[in-house]
Amino acid sequence: MTKILIALLLGSLSLFASTTTTEAIPDITMTWVGFTTLFIFLVGYYIVAAEEKYGIDKAKPALFIGTFMFILVAIYYALNGLDMNLVHTQVQRLILEIAEIFFFLFVAMTYIESLLQMGVFDRLKYNLISKGYTYRKLFWITGFLAFFISPVADNLTTALILSTVLITIDKTRKDFLVPGAINIVVAANAGGAWSPFGDITTLMTWAAGKGDFVDFLFLFPSAILGYSVTAFLLSQFVPKVVPDFDVSKEKKPQMAEGAKVIMGLGVFTIVCAVLSHQVLHLPAMWGMMFGLSLLKVYSYGLKKKYGKNHFNIFDSMSKIENNTLMFFFGILAAVGALYFIGWLALASVVYDPSVLGPTMSNIAVGFLSAIIDNVPVMSAILKANPEMGVDQWMLVTMTAGIGGSLISFGSAAGVGVMGKMHGIYTFSSHMKYAWTILVGYVVSITVWYVQYQILGIGH
Repeated sequence: MTKILIALLLGSLSLFASTTTTEAIPDITMTWVGFTTLFIFLVGYYIVAAEEKYGIDKAKPALFIGTFMFILVAIYYALNGLDMNLVHTQVQRLILEIAEIFFFLFVAMTYIESLLQMGVFDRLKYNLISKGYTYRKLFWITGFLAFFISPVADNLTTALILSTVLITIDKTRKDFLVPGAINIVVAANAGGAWSPFGDITTLMTWAAGKGDFVDFLFLFPSAILGYSVTAFLLSQFVPKVVPDFDVSKEKKPQMAEGAKVIMGLGVFTIVCAVLSHQVLHLPAMWGMMFGLSLLKVYSYGLKKKYGKNHFNIFDSMSKIENNTLMFFFGILAAVGALYFIGWLALASVVYDPSVLGPTMSNIAVGFLSAIIDNVPVMSAILKANPEMGVDQWMLVTMTAGIGGSLISFGSAAGVGVMGKMHGIYTFSSHMKYAWTILVGYVVSITVWYVQYQILGIGH
């Protein structure tokens, strides 16, 4: 969503895995609408991937296929006299999921733009560069910050914040920005994998009772070692030179009055999102929207005290990357259609020991989640409920989360950074270094195997 990116979203929902409505849904994969929608998805996916080649923003094909696929499904149901209520119910559930992601993202982006407006990131840039750090050291600092913040703040919010830090450090140097962006995406996804609310997949697995809170913490060795290997390989492409910055000539940026309070409100908003889900059993975005309301109230106080030009929250809202929001709408609608038709349910067959078995299937899930989206993939697995121990459920949680890093838009964090660093962090620039992520992915799986299967730690 989420994939917003968002790791706390959909905790109270089992969107695509509802047992009350999906049991009666007919499998229409081997019909004209099944093959047509699959073809439309593949073509749309290709256009999204070739965004630079055709000069088409990724939100446009995503929005088209997402809406058109469900229209075709509804037409098929109407022509064949099937129960239209099934389509209506599924779309309603889909709208609910998208709304949660939309508003979660909306609030996170508003806070980031507000902090930009108040000069927070300019001050952070000064503090980092004035110390004489090289591009490579800045690469490591932002990466480890992403890894250790995402388990608490969720991978999408973390990636959005730190990608903003990157472009405030340097807006043009791609040999720093591209590896740095990939580093943040991988770190945010890996960091979210060992926390029950660090990513959507971990949250769904935890909510389904497939593991206790402590069980997820045992994934830390796999996450940190896999990320570290990828980061080391990526760092070799980052220059060791110091950014062009003369402390004696540069004036230290001053944050606007009220900036620290807005930072505090941002942290409190994340806490509200966690408490909304964990304690109050409300959607996480409810806490986010409450945090936005506090920011609006505070902005009114700043206006009264310092004048209307001091801080305008609506200016912050106007600068939000709406193409990112539209991309989420389209891609989630598209994968929702694929699930409703029955394509994603076919994946559960591979868990049979006579086919691939749990371990190989769970490893393959990582690649599948990179191509499609980890939310419906994990939902399909939870609905199929294959016979697996906690070790295998932790493996699929890890692979679904970390595997999304293999492709730029395979995770909510990646999509968010693509929107924030438009034209710099793209599908093609990501794929140039994708082999480093694959090596780290293999390392994470190897560490899991040694820890769980050989040493028996974590069962």
